[in-house]
Amino acid sequence: MARAPFPHKKQPPRRPDTTPIRPDSDKVAGLPAVKALFAHDPVRVERLFYDERMKEAAAEMCKAMAAAHKPYRMAPTEELTKILGSPLHGGILAVTRPKPIRVFDPADAHLWAKAGKPLLVLDGVGNPHNLGAIARTMAFFGLDRLLISDHPGQAGPSEASLRVSEGGLEWVEVIRAQKFVAALKRLRDSHRIVGTALGSGRPLAEVLNRPGKPVALILGNEEDGLPPATLAACDDIVTLPGSGRVQSLNVAATAAILIHELAKPRR
Repeated sequence: MARAPFPHKKQPPRRPDTTPIRPDSDKVAGLPAVKALFAHDPVRVERLFYDERMKEAAAEMCKAMAAAHKPYRMAPTEELTKILGSPLHGGILAVTRPKPIRVFDPADAHLWAKAGKPLLVLDGVGNPHNLGAIARTMAFFGLDRLLISDHPGQAGPSEASLRVSEGGLEWVEVIRAQKFVAALKRLRDSHRIVGTALGSGRPLAEVLNRPGKPVALILGNEEDGLPPATLAACDDIVTLPGSGRVQSLNVAATAAILIHELAKPRR
């Protein structure tokens, strides 16, 4: 007597994604930023949403979510807009655990200095789009750490800065310095503290060509630049020379030029 064929085992239905999104969750939007998140820190991802146009691009990420038993699904574009609170999601959105911001420890700075890489510092840069653009430039040129001050207007990582960074904030560690001027004085043990200002400062290349400690370069607020107390704590002041037709560049544009100079190999 012939045996009945073994019945096909059905896959269990996907668990409905009904848990409310926690208010402290981060939302990473746009394909470059979401891809960088999955490449660098996929464990942080809690949910994945994408619309019809991103179905193919999201396929590998969906496999990773399924393997981790985490919810993911295709959703109408309007739902992604509602989740993010903005239409600027690019058709894909990851909900993640918040990425902690480490507090500056001078002992760590000595370890960074041994690697010889320069450090970028922001004091009062308040526009999250500028923060994101700066992080994108840093990631492009291979700078790993961004020190931000405790200035009340200083922007930190946010949905806007994550989106504008195009994944850069996944590769750049953001560290907050409390009691900023005192922290700069401790940082001087391992780095040469260099501020930026309009006027008659030295060219950055001249400062970088000096032997000795790696540079910690500080950029200031979009409107007022660096506070007097921060300038007083610097070892050198540098200025980006221009034609004089306009007074200055946007801080993100200034940062891009200076980061390119910082990233050049030195003898």
